[in-house]
Amino acid sequence: MNLKKLSFLLIICITTLSFAQTDSGNKVNIRITKANDDVYMLQGKGGNIGLSFGKESILMIDNQYAEFSEDILKAIRKVSDKPIKMLLNTHFHGDHTGGNSAFKKEGAIIFSHQNTRDRIASIVNSDQKKIDKSALPTVTFTDKLQLNHNNETIQAFHIAEAHTDGDIALYFPSSNVIHTGDVFFNGKYPFIDIENGGSVSGYIKGLEKIAMVCNEDTKIIPGHGDLASLKELNYTKNMLQNIYKQVTYHYVKEKSLEEVLAMSDITAEYDENDYGKGYVSTEMFIKTLYNDVKASRGPIDKRSMEERLQDKLKEQKEKMKKKE
Repeated sequence: MNLKKLSFLLIICITTLSFAQTDSGNKVNIRITKANDDVYMLQGKGGNIGLSFGKESILMIDNQYAEFSEDILKAIRKVSDKPIKMLLNTHFHGDHTGGNSAFKKEGAIIFSHQNTRDRIASIVNSDQKKIDKSALPTVTFTDKLQLNHNNETIQAFHIAEAHTDGDIALYFPSSNVIHTGDVFFNGKYPFIDIENGGSVSGYIKGLEKIAMVCNEDTKIIPGHGDLASLKELNYTKNMLQNIYKQVTYHYVKEKSLEEVLAMSDITAEYDENDYGKGYVSTEMFIKTLYNDVKASRGPIDKRSMEERLQDKLKEQKEKMKKKE
């Protein structure tokens, strides 16, 4: 066995590759873990990165924050020195797209859903000027896209109104690996960005759509959390459905947000498994669900039954007068 092959095997066995510094001075552990075949997951500070290492090039999914681009590239180079030719954004959030400009300089063509490009463009054109136009995706689509890389036809598909309005998932059929973006948080309460087109019902449908592609052997790269299987994805779906139903029930029963937040039993099973210790706390998660229910069902009607009947009669009388 030559030195190059030995080095590659050591990288697979030892997933801790390098460290980066946050603004606070804390070290960020960058790890590359094999999902299946030539598809890997890179974890660091931000959303999980997907990597497909081909004989001629590398395909990359998401890229975390801009300040860690150099460290991420160094970690990738310990596995392969091939050029990064394709980069896909699963949605627009900065912990997944912050390195767009850096990796475009490396020669990557950036792909995304059209809504993702539009949202990045709104940031580019804002008064804050956080990023420049080099971060914009070059190729966009609205429903499905097929990419051919490393002798595999990769299927990218849109998941509507889930985490945002521009979410995509990428399925590697030969490798039986799927990258879900933030439509799946493994072992954590998910962040559902309602202000940017996300919704609870869309998120649940998104998880169901992903589950339809998977089988028990599928390796799932979540937007956040460790490498997962269909079992973990279904657990998250059931968790979201269960809590959402309970929040909806209490909202219909005219419970206030404060009253629902005080009902710790709603999330007890998941809090015991540290679901609320991720980016999204238990309180933040319940607020998101409650506000989603409120937006879809309207404000709570606190009138008595008698008051409602009287108002109904008034409405009917007014309609009769208009007909006369």
